[in-house]
Amino acid sequence: MKMNKRQLLCVAAAALMACGGAFAQAKKEVTFAHQDMLVPLRTVMESGELEKATGYKINWRMFGGGGDVIKAMASGDVQLGEAGSSPIVAAASQGQDIKLFWILDDIADAEALIVRDGSGIKSVKDLKGKKVATPFVSTAHYQLMAIMKVNGVDAKSVNVMNLRPPEIAAAWERGDIDAAFIWDPVLTKIKGNGKMIESSKTIGAKGFPTFDGLIVNAKWAAENEAFMVQLVKVLAKADENYRSNKAKWTADSAEAKAVAKWTKADVKDVPATMALYTFPTMAEQAGPKWLGGAAAKAMTSTAVFLKEQGRIQEVKPDYSAFITDVYIKKAMAK
Repeated sequence: MKMNKRQLLCVAAAALMACGGAFAQAKKEVTFAHQDMLVPLRTVMESGELEKATGYKINWRMFGGGGDVIKAMASGDVQLGEAGSSPIVAAASQGQDIKLFWILDDIADAEALIVRDGSGIKSVKDLKGKKVATPFVSTAHYQLMAIMKVNGVDAKSVNVMNLRPPEIAAAWERGDIDAAFIWDPVLTKIKGNGKMIESSKTIGAKGFPTFDGLIVNAKWAAENEAFMVQLVKVLAKADENYRSNKAKWTADSAEAKAVAKWTKADVKDVPATMALYTFPTMAEQAGPKWLGGAAAKAMTSTAVFLKEQGRIQEVKPDYSAFITDVYIKKAMAK
């Protein structure tokens, strides 16, 4: 059937409208890279609250480590992601267009230096000549090296071994190592015949804090400001729910089950493990302890460590350029 000029114009207009609609719809979609940290955000993922509040389709993708998250964000496949402070600093040092906008958790006691019973280690100074395992270029590795330096222990005098968490568990069981700086679930396992002599919290208090943070592609965030502000509100609400009702987050609670589901953790371990973390309030996030100052200082000291380890080429003069409290302040103002 032949179409006249008017009919052709109508078809073309309809096609353009359809394409425009599809484009608009595509813009309201985001891929969020998450890991296995046991945090209140998992309840938001389970409830669909963020999707309902923003109208965005959210693709939640699980990654095995912060380095993988950073790579995915660099490729453009992911717009938002979770990572520890060390991978975040590595990305910033390489000039990646990211912004740290939320402290997912203060690692506090969730990572610790455990010494084996009978090892003869009573303090950090006793690590000389011992075998100590930790995953290299992790927040745990950074703090291990930092606390040895604080105590005047030459790293060369300690056999620091690069082992992944499952390898640490196996080595500990065999009796191959004297100590380990690690996180859960391995942390809980080795505590059975070991003693904690330092934790992320105690080392952080000495000037070497570590954290897990949420980062976003800076350009995408600027183009989706309303989403970012709503995200921060939802995050703050979830964290407050945990802080105010911690006793109710038992292993048989819906909240603990949601955390276990999205992290593949054993639900019975969820309450105790979450209690090891600290979740800053929105005001604390924007204040001098975190995004308002200390986070940039922590990133700088982490960068110095990563450069010493040969993981980055240079230390940026100012890491505050990779941090923003804009979305938190806008969320607090509304």
